[in-house]
Amino acid sequence: MKTFAVLFALGLTASTGRVVNFDTCPLGKAPPGWTVAMTNRGVAPQWQILKDQTAPTQPYVLAQTSHDPNDTRYPLAIFDGIYVQNGDVSVRLKPVSGQEDRAGGVIWRYRDANNYYLVRANALTKNVALYKVENGHITQISALVPHEIPSNAWSILKVSVRGNRFQVFVNHRRILQGQDNTFRGAGKVGLWTVADSVTYFDDFRVYPK
Repeated sequence: MKTFAVLFALGLTASTGRVVNFDTCPLGKAPPGWTVAMTNRGVAPQWQILKDQTAPTQPYVLAQTSHDPNDTRYPLAIFDGIYVQNGDVSVRLKPVSGQEDRAGGVIWRYRDANNYYLVRANALTKNVALYKVENGHITQISALVPHEIPSNAWSILKVSVRGNRFQVFVNHRRILQGQDNTFRGAGKVGLWTVADSVTYFDDFRVYPK
């Protein structure tokens, strides 16, 4: 019963998938069941639950609100509830501010704060791309795809993972794909920002295959 109560409070489904909407989490704090981490050095990440009248699921969102112009600083929020090798991971994101970057992303096959895969959507540069972060160094594994990512509005970012093949969707439309064999096993999934990006997230979904 205790496990069910925790899952219910986090907005998780009882099926094989997981849906987190943050709407019963305590305001001003990182949500229970998530671990805050950071790749490389800089100002400490600040992940917290905020109220947002535009939230796709009312009334709360998860927001990363700290900022630092260092473009190799990646604040992370790691979901502790599931390990995934293959599956679909999606989130609704709203880039709010940032002069160096205004971006957010989804990570998968997370081993630690220095080793994982990433899909990033940037509202300043208006593009989306796939990366791997290995030993703290970021490497692009797909071409940058131009795509409108509006500031202060919500977009759906999704990655579909099958073996070494990754397909990326924005608002349910596939826009790019890439391949890489660096991280093959199951890992955690989570959320990502960069530099001085202040970004809001809602409706985080994970469906293992």
